[in-house]
Amino acid sequence: MSVQPGSGPARRADAVSRPHRVAVLVRPGVMPLELGLCHQLFGRARDADGRALYTVTTCAPAPGPVPTDADFTVDVAAGPEALAAADTVVVLASHAPGETETTGTLGPDLAAAWDRVRPGARLASICTGAYVLAAAGVLDGRRATTHWNSAADLARRFPAVQVDPDVLFVDTGDVLTSAGEAAGIDLCLHLIRRDHGAAVANDVARAAVVPPYREGGQAQYIPRPAASPHGPVTASARAWALDRLDQDLSLASWAAAQALSVRTLTRRLAQETGLSPWQWLTAQRVARARELLESTDLSVDRVAAQVGFGTAVSLRTHLHERLGVTPSAYRATFRGPAAKSS
Repeated sequence: MSVQPGSGPARRADAVSRPHRVAVLVRPGVMPLELGLCHQLFGRARDADGRALYTVTTCAPAPGPVPTDADFTVDVAAGPEALAAADTVVVLASHAPGETETTGTLGPDLAAAWDRVRPGARLASICTGAYVLAAAGVLDGRRATTHWNSAADLARRFPAVQVDPDVLFVDTGDVLTSAGEAAGIDLCLHLIRRDHGAAVANDVARAAVVPPYREGGQAQYIPRPAASPHGPVTASARAWALDRLDQDLSLASWAAAQALSVRTLTRRLAQETGLSPWQWLTAQRVARARELLESTDLSVDRVAAQVGFGTAVSLRTHLHERLGVTPSAYRATFRGPAAKSS
């Protein structure tokens, strides 16, 4: 995943004159949940003065009634012209597979519509909407994801795409892909967070009553031969660790505090989040560091200490590995170049 340095302030400054324009491309068989979540999440994003940060337009290769995978249609007023005006294009999945899913091509109507996408627009897909991006050639040489049930087929049809079936979404900068329907929520919140910071994204998530950040990946949702009958064993263990991110936690002390063996904690955490204990802990520390860099003037050394990385060097290493930027560059993205970063 990468964050584009400077893109946050530029988008916020532009939002003063006009909101960021999102075009949601639908096809026959569109899933109402996917369409609704785009409007719900982007539509709730507001700046400090209550102004909308996004406008969302539903469009289709041809305007008119578009059947959904439910027992109703949606009347889409906008056609490909919306793609030409969009800053971000989100392609939704279809439960009525057409040429894209069956032959790996866009088909004449969809291809003509895709030609209207504005050069430089940010592109994103939810679920099997990734097939459209792949057929358009924009995923060639890139890491991408889709619903775990379609990942092998996507990889077979488009061998130039580096398909990762285990993650909820993939951000390669100007092109993003996400897993199944609910992962579209993760993707939209990530885009809002990337554009306008954690505070705005958290407000949107709170209003929608969804978690602002979901742990793990698709691995926890793939059917297993023998599903465990137990509940979320590690819930209290995760809460315990989150309260002690600034401490030098050992796996043994972590497990002992929850009356679990190290083996049980490791196994159950992997089942419930798709991550090892240290992968999960590192992800939480990075997430907390991002919040502090966005919302405080704490020095990089102080941020590193408060999230448990110990040193600024360690924080820089982890942040660069995950986001491709330094702490100072990340802070400048969301708070402007004058923000304290020493």
